[in-house]
Formats: sequence, C-alpha cells, structure tokens
Amino acid sequence: MTTAHRGARLHIAVLGRCNTGKSTVLNLIAGQRAAIVSSKPGTTGDPVPLSFELLPLGPVTLYDTAGLDEASDLGALRREAGRKILARADMAVVVTDRTGLGPWEKELIEALRQLETPFLLLFNKRDQGPPPEKDLAWCREQGIAHRCLSADRETDPAPLREDLIGLAPAREAEPPLVTDLLPPGGVVVCVTPIDASAPKGRLIVPQVQALRELVEANHPSLVVQHTELPRALSLLRKPPDLVITDSQVVREVNAMLPPDVPLTTFSLLFARLKGDFSLLLEGARAIDALGPEAPVLIAESCSHHPQDDDIGRVKIPRLLRAYTKQDLHFAFCAGSDFPDDLSRYAMVLHCGGCMLNAREMRRRLRLCAAEGVPATNYGMALSHAQGILERVAAPLVK
Repeated sequence: MTTAHRGARLHIAVLGRCNTGKSTVLNLIAGQRAAIVSSKPGTTGDPVPLSFELLPLGPVTLYDTAGLDEASDLGALRREAGRKILARADMAVVVTDRTGLGPWEKELIEALRQLETPFLLLFNKRDQGPPPEKDLAWCREQGIAHRCLSADRETDPAPLREDLIGLAPAREAEPPLVTDLLPPGGVVVCVTPIDASAPKGRLIVPQVQALRELVEANHPSLVVQHTELPRALSLLRKPPDLVITDSQVVREVNAMLPPDVPLTTFSLLFARLKGDFSLLLEGARAIDALGPEAPVLIAESCSHHPQDDDIGRVKIPRLLRAYTKQDLHFAFCAGSDFPDDLSRYAMVLHCGGCMLNAREMRRRLRLCAAEGVPATNYGMALSHAQGILERVAAPLVK
C-alpha cells in the first residue's frame, strides 16, 4: 500500500471548522492515532497526508486540513492550502458538530457540488447533544449522506468506513499507458539514462509504471541507457515494435534509430494518460509564438532539490531560450502550488504529472484553457525544440 505512488491513490480530504474533530475523525477512519488531536484551535497546520488501505477501494490518501474558520494571517494561508487539497480530492468528509450547518459548511457543500466531488457530512460530538433537527431534515431533503457520531468515543471504525466505500466514485479502469500501442507480444526497448538527476537506487515513476505494464502484458522489454542502444538493437533479430525514451536524450535516441522504428517518450505517454493530449500537443507548437521577454511558468508536481543541471530549472529554460532566440522569463512552482490566476503568463510548461492524479492534472489544464494560455509538458517541449515532436507523437495519434 505504501508503495503505491501518490498519483495512483484515491484522495480523501477531511474538512471543516476548527475544533469540530477533523483529526479525531481521520484517526477513527485509519484506526490509528496518526493526526495530533487537541482542543486548541489551529493545531492542524498544513494538510497532513496519511496513506491507508481502505478495502475494497485499495490504497487511499487521507488529508487532515486546517480549520476553515481559523482567524489569522497564517490561518488564511492554511485555508488556501486546504482549498488546493479540495480541488484535487476524489472524495471529502465534511465535519461539523452539534452546532450544525453554518455559512462555512454551506459554502463548502456548494463547492463540493460544483466540483462533483462525493462527500460525507458528519455531525460530530453527538455526546454533547444532537445536531439541529432542521439541519438533519435539510440533509435528507438534499439527499446528502450524513452520520451523527462521537468520533473520540467510537471504537469500531467499520460503519464510517462503509459509508465512505459506498460513496466512492466509480473508478474507471485506468487506460493503458503503452500496451494498446503494441501488437500481441510486441517487443519494446526502454531508454532510461542514469545521470546526476536520476534517483539513487531506483527508476522514476513513469519508467517503473511502463515497465510494470509491459511485464504484466507479456511484452519482452529491454532496458538500456542511450549509450547502449545500438548494441541492444543489434541483439534483436528484427527491429523493436516501439522504443520509449526519456525526453532528456530523445535527440540522441532519434539519431540512432531508423526512421521506420516507432519512437515516443515516457513524458508523451503520461500526457496521453493523465492530460489532454491534443491540447498539450498544440501547446508545444505554440512555443514558436513566444515573443521577447515572454513570461513562462514551469510547474512541477513534486518537490525536490534542484540539481546543477535540473531539467525544469536549467535544461528546459536553456533550450527554449536557444530555440526561440528570445530572452524568456521563467517562473516556477512545485507540488500543490499551482496558481489560479494564469493570465500573467504566455505559456505553462508542466512536468509529466506522475505524482498527480488525473483529476488534478486535468483541472490545471482547464485553468490554462480558460485563460487562453497554451500549456504543454516537459517532454513535448523538449521534443518540439529539437525538431522531432511529430515523430515521437505519431505512435500516440490515432
């Protein structure tokens, strides 16, 4: 469960006012004291994730969030962080207490409805008195799933878990990442360079996910660095059915392959899996229209310490300045810090989004489209700037 990467889990946000018992509810769901519980307002700061196996749904991530009504400058920042969690949540638990439904809860419920996010409303602290009957009646009239409980006194989490399981959105079978592009038993060569930016002792998520899918579908696969690609090809009796490469060496790999061998990148596979492929493809072509001092936002879905030749902070800016012959101005955001106002940017370049769920990735692309801001991802930008985007996109265009 803990090895299921963040983008593949169901995300459940626990939301509500200060001191309604959100952290206690999260602990009850998880069956462990994972979140700090205190009667002091503001105990929960930034959203706290907890990985948990909620069978039969599988691995989920629960997020404990700050109180909606925390009054302070810091509280405003915490609410903003909670709002970002809400935007990418697949489900939500709204926690109130015997005081019932006020403006905060009504506003939150309306936001969840607009997002079409399933949610469970909990009237906590039942031991202190029942919630207002008018609020219970309103929930029944509105068809809102709700439960009254005292989370700190409950010993059996099963009823609450069953409520969540019953509300969970139908999870469509995740579309294939690569196997639908191959004939039965098709042979694949995966090019995975190992350089200073490669994580120690492991491959990155897109590479692992592609390899796992290929192995499960019985596709013979070779994994090599780009320097070993010619030797790997010589070992095969016929050309591979597909070569998948890391975008950072796509130019070198392209030069080594005969033009009739299908070539794509891990980044383009993820653009198809989680994003809007045609929108991202058009976004890459829009790089040609960037003018002098155009502001470009580079967005990463994970936070990491940038290396000396970091792809997002160094390589892409350097390559695009050289390609466009313009003094482009780059801004950066990471993790959940994706701005709502994109009007100040001429373009958004996003990473592959392997650490985001498809819901959040598509939300970000919708924000770009609503502002009329072209958006593409790292791999498409790198391939376009090196003149080979059409080749690497061809295997994915139907």
